[in-house]
Amino acid sequence: MLKKPRILVVGSFMMDLIASAERAPNAGETVIGKKFTTAPGGKGVNQAVQCARLGAHVTMAGRVGDDAFGRIMTDAARAAGVDVSHVSVDPAESSGVGHILLEVTEHGAQNRITVCPGANYTMKVEDIAWLREEIGCYDMLMMQFELPMEVIETAAEWAWDAGVPVMVNPAPAAPISPKLLSCATYLSPNEHEAALIAGHPIRTDAQGVCREDVAAVAAAFRKKGVEHLIITLGENGSVAAGAEGIHETPCVRMPHVADPTAAGDSFVAAFCTGVCAGLPQGEALAFASHTAAITITRMGAIPSLPTAAEVQALLRERGYGGFDPAELDALQ
Repeated sequence: MLKKPRILVVGSFMMDLIASAERAPNAGETVIGKKFTTAPGGKGVNQAVQCARLGAHVTMAGRVGDDAFGRIMTDAARAAGVDVSHVSVDPAESSGVGHILLEVTEHGAQNRITVCPGANYTMKVEDIAWLREEIGCYDMLMMQFELPMEVIETAAEWAWDAGVPVMVNPAPAAPISPKLLSCATYLSPNEHEAALIAGHPIRTDAQGVCREDVAAVAAAFRKKGVEHLIITLGENGSVAAGAEGIHETPCVRMPHVADPTAAGDSFVAAFCTGVCAGLPQGEALAFASHTAAITITRMGAIPSLPTAAEVQALLRERGYGGFDPAELDALQ
């Protein structure tokens, strides 16, 4: 029987401004777009909301500006069931914004994202001082790289000292200190972030991802002290590398891709929820793949994130032969 996990997300809030076009403009060029929308997002709150919609008890620590975007984002998180009592407001800095150019063709959708962190980058260690005493109440700490690194490293250290597993999603890619790596139970980059941080490319061809490249990247991270590496590979699925070797999880393909913006956040959040709820790692990865598959069929970040019931329905529809989807009833 699965249990409802308690998950803490220390992460970002970004209001997504999404412009879609048939192709991205070249330098100095203007193209006519197809549509413009806004949606609350940010890697931190995306992951918090996804965990909550999958049935976890979620607390979010973050920072927004004293503006309409900040209120919209915290309201969206609260409406999803996330405890936002530890989200602070910066009276002088604007809320973070993500400018997303979505290139939509008959073959699918690709995104290009520019992030302006705003109030996210004014967050200080003092804003999470309460964690020093309360971190032990959680089953997992989840973090990304859209906050000051001092805040991320301090929270990870407190969690490690308390024996709480830590998921580090190193996005956007940035140098990772030995201190943070030593506290990370799981590291989950996408293929581009993994290649940048490890200093080794991950090539793909008609047969999929190059296993030799994945093995080389995994070896580079093992040398850095990472025991559980999970690399998301888009349409090539994901790979998990650890002491047991490399485990591949195929992509769950959908007939239509609307917006891949929150797919990685959806995947990481579903994996953490599954593992903390009691699923073995392989089954948690399959759960994550089905969750992310639903996410890419919808526009916007937070609006695209599915519920446990929706993931349960897709698992049944695709005839997944792992855990019984009925077990997810305990999370709803």
